[in-house]
Amino acid sequence: MTLLLNNAVIQQVLTAEMTINALEISYKQLIEKEAVCRPRIDIRIPTKTPGRFYQWGTMEGGSTSGYFAIRMKSDVMEEQVYNGARTEEKFCTRPGLFCGLIFLTAVETGEPLALINDGYLQHLRVAADGAIGAKIMARENAQVLGMLGSGGMARSHVESLLRVRNIRRIQVYSPTKLNREKFAAEMEQLHGIETIVLDNPRDVYRGADILAGCTDSAVPVIEGKWLEEGMHVIAVGGRPDDVAKARFDLTLRLGTAPAPVGRPEFGTADEYLGYMARPDDELWQHRRLGKRAPVITGTGKDVMFADIVSGKTPGRLSENQITYSERGNIQGAQFFAVAGVAYEAAKAQGLGHEMPTEWFLQDIRD
Repeated sequence: MTLLLNNAVIQQVLTAEMTINALEISYKQLIEKEAVCRPRIDIRIPTKTPGRFYQWGTMEGGSTSGYFAIRMKSDVMEEQVYNGARTEEKFCTRPGLFCGLIFLTAVETGEPLALINDGYLQHLRVAADGAIGAKIMARENAQVLGMLGSGGMARSHVESLLRVRNIRRIQVYSPTKLNREKFAAEMEQLHGIETIVLDNPRDVYRGADILAGCTDSAVPVIEGKWLEEGMHVIAVGGRPDDVAKARFDLTLRLGTAPAPVGRPEFGTADEYLGYMARPDDELWQHRRLGKRAPVITGTGKDVMFADIVSGKTPGRLSENQITYSERGNIQGAQFFAVAGVAYEAAKAQGLGHEMPTEWFLQDIRD
């Protein structure tokens, strides 16, 4: 039987520890060339509503350990300005609803194993990236977390960062006061961590050992002029500004998707590749069109996860360095790994909605 696993089931079976462990294994498989993935590919089409466009995004990967997965997203996108912040909003059918699915298959047989809502899993897998980066690059005695953002991604980052550092205090800012106050109350109740609500993003940086930008901002939110010595930086959504990039002493990249076999010229470090209908339309002029480029400097400030695993470099070299970590373009290697462990846990517990596998099969060869 093929399983349909919704977010409620995934939340019941998948933990931050499981996610971090699954990603670390997958990244090592990529290094050993036992796993493969490709960069994210987006297809964008203008809609009849000015300022809106349709976006279909996919990323995929698998390994010899047994699983393959493709993650698929169907969104209508538009930028909005709220409380002075420019954000990128999305929906499917109507605001507040979203369509993101992971299709998990078995490498040995090709069998469709599961269709999985990607929402909760997505938050945990992004947060696990942040935790892996902090585990390698943040100071061992890091205790203060500065949080820009107060949504689901911020919540999952707290949960995951607690697994790698002894966080004792959170300083949070987001544009909506009610949201940041609700976030603070939840963090204190769930984790017993002192959480200070701030009315100015500048104050989030003061005394923070780890700075996490967990927003849906369409513009950079990590302000380089406010970074402090010894800080480790994580950015989801809004990226570091140019000053921040220049101030990073060391940047950790978790991996890069391999080029197609025999076609090295098609290899890219870009996080995603974008294809657009009406490519000259004004709609695209001020949008990220194909990069969301990695912060690889080529100046000797970069270190790869493979270098850490091999012992080539220890990562952070001093207490005063400002460090940064980023995923790279290996999302495809994340989804098969995390979906695989979630599927195993759900199956073991008898959870999920069963669908006859025959529904997905046919006797006509294509």
